Amino acid sequence: MIEPKLEVPAELRDLAEKTIDQAEKAFSLFFDAATKSMSSVPGTGTEVSKQALAFTEQNMKTAFEHARKLVHATDLQEAMRIQSEFLRSQFTNAGEHMRQITGNLMQPGKGKS
Repeated sequence: MIEPKLEVPAELRDLAEKTIDQAEKAFSLFFDAATKSMSSVPGTGTEVSKQALAFTEQNMKTAFEHARKLVHATDLQEAMRIQSEFLRSQFTNAGEHMRQITGNLMQPGKGKS
């Protein structure tokens, strides 16, 4: 069986990529501001909050990279492979993030500021 090609005009792909770039820049500004804000207000759980924010930022960067790959998919099979790889990596990363956060919470002196 032959997979049909995804007939997406180059202009639409370019527009999608520019939109992804703009969204990524906006999120980057948000994460910079949030990180600075957290650093200036010490309190209970600040380290865990910083770590959660860092994980969220990492996840967003991965999502933007994923979106760029999807924009350039040439057929449905490639798009499904890209999506499958993304979901697999997200589940793996989520598990690792939870292990790190709970590990820090369980250690004496961690998670408290």
